[in-house]
Amino acid sequence: MAESAKRPGTHRSEAHRGNDTSRLNWLRAGVLGANDGIVATSGLVIGVAASGAGSAALLTAGMAGLAAGALSMAVGEYVSVSTQRDSEGALLAKERRELEEEPEAELAELAGIYRMKGLDAELATQVAVQLTAHDALAAHAEVELKLDPDELTNPWHAAGASALAFIVGSLAPLLTILLIPGVVGMWATVAAAAVALAVTGYLSATLGGARVGPALLRNVGGGLVAMAITFAIGSLVGMRLD
Repeated sequence: MAESAKRPGTHRSEAHRGNDTSRLNWLRAGVLGANDGIVATSGLVIGVAASGAGSAALLTAGMAGLAAGALSMAVGEYVSVSTQRDSEGALLAKERRELEEEPEAELAELAGIYRMKGLDAELATQVAVQLTAHDALAAHAEVELKLDPDELTNPWHAAGASALAFIVGSLAPLLTILLIPGVVGMWATVAAAAVALAVTGYLSATLGGARVGPALLRNVGGGLVAMAITFAIGSLVGMRLD
C-alpha cells in the first residue's frame, strides 16, 4: 500500500495505457489522411494549372478533387474498419459460445496461457479463476484475441476522421493556388505543399518513435515527385489542346 502511494502517477498512466495506444493510432491515421490530401490536391491543381487553365477551372478541379478524395477516404476507411469489426465480432461470438458450452476447458486454456507467460501452475490457475469470475469474455479476449470487447473501433468515427484529415491536408495547396495567380502561384503551391508535407512527416515520425530525417525525406521527396509528374502531364495536355 505504501509503495503504491509513493508512485500514484505511475499507476494512473499504466491504467490508461490501452487508451493512449488507441489515441496514437487515431493520430497516425489523421496524419496519413492529411498527407494524402496534400499530395493528391497539390498534384491535381498543379497539373491543371500547367495546362493553362484559368482560375475558374482550378477552383472547379480543386473542389471536385477535394470532395472526391475525402469521400474516397471515408468510404475506404468505413469498409476497412467495418470488415475488421465484423471479424472481431465473429471471434468474440465464438469465444462467448465456447465459454458457455465448455467453461472448464476454457478455464484450463486460460490457466495454460498464464503458465506459458511464466507463472507457476498454482498461481496461473488462481489468476485464471479470478479473472473468469470477474469477466470471463474480457479475460479470454485480452490474452487470446488481443481485443477489448468494449473498445472495438467505430467505422463511422474512422470514416469521419479520415475525410476530415484529407480536407485539412487539401486546404494548403488549394488555397495557395487560388489566392496567388499565374506561375508564381504554382511555385507557391509547391512550397506550401512541401512545408505541409514536412509537418506531417515530422508528426508521423514523432508519433511512431522513428527518425525524423528519413521520414521528412520520404514525405517531401515523394510529394515533389508526384507534383513534377502531374506538372509534366498538365503541360503536355495543354500543348495538345493549343
